[in-house]
Parts: sequence; C-alpha cells; structure tokens
Amino acid sequence: MGWLSMPLSSMYPHETPKAYLDAQFSYDRRGADDKGRALRFIASSCLRNKVWYAAATPSTDGVDEPTIAIVCLVQWNPRAKDGYVFAYKDLDETMGPHEAECPERILALLGDTDHPSALDWRRRCLDRLARRAAQPLEHGMHIRLAHAVRFTDGHEGTDFIVHKRGRKIALAKPEPGYPAYRISGLRDMAWTIVPPPRETRIHKTVFG
Repeated sequence: MGWLSMPLSSMYPHETPKAYLDAQFSYDRRGADDKGRALRFIASSCLRNKVWYAAATPSTDGVDEPTIAIVCLVQWNPRAKDGYVFAYKDLDETMGPHEAECPERILALLGDTDHPSALDWRRRCLDRLARRAAQPLEHGMHIRLAHAVRFTDGHEGTDFIVHKRGRKIALAKPEPGYPAYRISGLRDMAWTIVPPPRETRIHKTVFG
C-alpha cells in the first residue's frame, strides 16, 4: 500500500498521528450473526512521530487469532504549506518492515507466528533491544565504532568520545578542541569501549 496523505481536518477529532492511527486500526465488521472480521487494538507507540508500532488482535467470526504487529511509517508536519500535515504508510510484520524499533512492551504482546518475514522482523527488534541493554552510552566514554563514519567536514573515523546532554548524544574526536558530531541511529550501531591507557610507572632504582 502507498502513502495516504491528509489535512488536519480529515484527522478530526484526532489531533496527533498516534491518536488517529490508534482509532484507524480498530474496527468491527461483524454482522448480527457475529460473522465477519474485526481487529482489536491493544497497545501502540509512535516514536518521534515517525514510526507507529502497534499490537492488534484480529478475529474471524468472533474467534480471536494470534496478536500481530502493525507498523506505520509516518510523516507529520503541522506547518505544511499545502495543508497536508499528515501522511502514513501501513505495513504488518509479515511484510518485513525495515524499521525495527518496536518497544519491548509491544513485542511481549504478540502471538505465535511461523511466518519467516515476521520472525525475522521480531528478531531484528529483539537484537536492537539487546544491544541497547548490554552497555548504555555514558558521557565521557571513549568508544570505537565497528565501521568508520564520514562527516560532511571530511572527517572519517571510528574512535570518539561520547558527549551526553540529557537524552541527546553527540560524538567528538578524542583530541580536545574539536566539535561534536550528531549521528543518526547511533544507539543501534555496534561499538566497543576503548580502555584507558595503562599508566607508565617508573620504578625506584636500588643500588647494591
């Protein structure tokens, strides 16, 4: 499915992408005889108003099926000049979304699946969570990235010092006096801590 764009008036009464998508993906199309399809929304998260992740339980003829993950790519620009402030593109986990930042609390709600693409997507989400939990980035850390990163000023390197202010993280060259760089997706990159150099000790000379 392609992108669906709309002005704020088409989102009414919802004022945010999360509120709109929460409502959009909940429906009940059963008839009086209880026959038909339904989708019951359970939990969601709209990260940075860029990607919406949700757990939802589909049902057929009143019988629940395993809970699945739905992923929506989001474009949100309240100041859009053409008035189309919101757009989204919906996927489900069986379509193997590239985006794999689903929160753990949503992953924990999902039912069993044997679909290869869904299993791969869940694994990528869990791998990312594991990387973040293994060693958080702290201010002053000297880290080494698994692959060199090149910046617009021409600098390319793997070794950096972590500069952390609140939730914002930047990397600076190990040498003092250089600016710090912001790297998109830094928390998901592979890196190791560079241990501080060992102190050189001069032993006392003993004369016989």
